[in-house]
Amino acid sequence: MPSFSRGTRQTAESTSQQPWFAEWFNHPLYLQVYSHRDSAEAARCIRTIIDRTQPQGHHPGSVTILDIACGAGRHALELARLGYCVTGNDLSPFLLETARSEARACNLELSFTCCDMRHLPADNRYDLILQLFTSFGYFDTEEDDLRVVENVRRLLHPNGSYVLDLINPNHLQRNLVPVSRRTVAGLDVLEERSIGDNRITKKITITPPEGEPLRFTESVRLFSIEAITALLDRAGFRVASVAGDYLGSLFESERSPRMMLFAKKS
Repeated sequence: MPSFSRGTRQTAESTSQQPWFAEWFNHPLYLQVYSHRDSAEAARCIRTIIDRTQPQGHHPGSVTILDIACGAGRHALELARLGYCVTGNDLSPFLLETARSEARACNLELSFTCCDMRHLPADNRYDLILQLFTSFGYFDTEEDDLRVVENVRRLLHPNGSYVLDLINPNHLQRNLVPVSRRTVAGLDVLEERSIGDNRITKKITITPPEGEPLRFTESVRLFSIEAITALLDRAGFRVASVAGDYLGSLFESERSPRMMLFAKKS
């Protein structure tokens, strides 16, 4: 069991100046809280992406793919298993080391970079760039979101593809669970969700068997299909298609849980 070091506590003693994503994603408890996200789901998602973007026209080893905010590497590792030339990027050293360890254990070759997605290194160019599982809209301003998308365009080869996977806000508003509680590996996990200021915010309280509760926050901007399409167009992308889930189902504005956009560099 990992040590229960201090998270973002809502008390006077908290002196952390890190944004929520820098602290929470780098905490050892993050992977335990989200242990239900498995490799089978990642494999389904990757199959849909490969079918839609069709990079299989070339030998996989010649296709370069960047996975932004790759986390512990579920999707990047699946792509590497298929033979693609993969780079995983994340801001969290903890999650990247987890991904590296899994790659070594599976004898898979892939590269990793550790940096803020607003400052992606320009050393390489890619045929396909992925940003999956609501890893977009973390920042306080839409200008920063635009900066991310502009960086993606800069890193893509001509006619390259960008896959951006977001929550469908219409479905979320209809199906929001304000409060839930569960037990994970002996930890009591309380999750409180709210929608406001065009963002979905989740407050997470983790109580170990012994010791004080730890508190973290997640906050992600919500985009309508019209708003995200306009943002991509502004950055120089053309949306070719939209899927409503990881199986590639047709996107339905009121019913689809996901909004996975397949865009081409224009």
